[in-house]
Amino acid sequence: MERLIIFVYQNRAFFTFLALELFCAWLIVENNAYQGTKFLNSSNGAVAAINNFSRSVRDYFELKEVNQMLAEENTSLREELEYRKREVYPQITTPLSDSAFVKKYEFTTAKVVNNHVDFVKNFITIDKGRDAGIAPGMAVISSQGVVGKIKLVSKHYGVITSILHVDVMVSAVLKRTENFGTIQWDGTDPSLVEFKYIPRHVDPVVGDTVITSGYNAVFPEGIIIGVIDEVKLSDEALFYDLKVKLSQDFRKLSFVTVVKNYRQAEQDSLEQVILKLER
Repeated sequence: MERLIIFVYQNRAFFTFLALELFCAWLIVENNAYQGTKFLNSSNGAVAAINNFSRSVRDYFELKEVNQMLAEENTSLREELEYRKREVYPQITTPLSDSAFVKKYEFTTAKVVNNHVDFVKNFITIDKGRDAGIAPGMAVISSQGVVGKIKLVSKHYGVITSILHVDVMVSAVLKRTENFGTIQWDGTDPSLVEFKYIPRHVDPVVGDTVITSGYNAVFPEGIIIGVIDEVKLSDEALFYDLKVKLSQDFRKLSFVTVVKNYRQAEQDSLEQVILKLER
């Protein structure tokens, strides 16, 4: 404190001059309409710029909460869509949540805590596990499309086998023609997958949408996978060589939705019985 007093005393001439300058400026602004207007406009612009910067910083730090909120909203919208699909008896006035309507899917939002796209067999880790009802075999999607399938779970975490895994195959449909085939990654470009087994009599074109078929008990029907990016057909080939550009950019994956199919076990067990009988 003593040093501060000494500093002010030693520079008393400068501080006196500065105070007089500020007082003169205030008198000019206060007693002249033109200068007052100019000062007001300038100060408003400076305050607005500071407020905009402050708001931008605040919005940046709130992005996590916004993303979480949007992911949960997407999940609730998917659940509502599934309810609407099951509204097959319009004459019944009971609510959609009534036990008469069997709930097929349950959706759980999770945050990605680890993700790889640089290997031939890629995995994704999420912050939900057994305590959130997550189990191996469940489908994983995002607001942009198919992501993969749950491989392993612990109490608080789950590991997803990404669609960017050379051993993962997903049953898919060419939306425009309704021809179905199989999606599989070739281990090279993380933005492209192969679409196999589309016969040569079909006419796929670049830009056609590819979605899940619903022919297995894992992925719900109609989830987007991507769009046709490249079409090739050799002279002797029975099937097209198709490349699909994934709708989900896996390098920007932040939140996912885990899909639980309550009828999956029933469908799988019935199909296993058929396989045993045919052997």
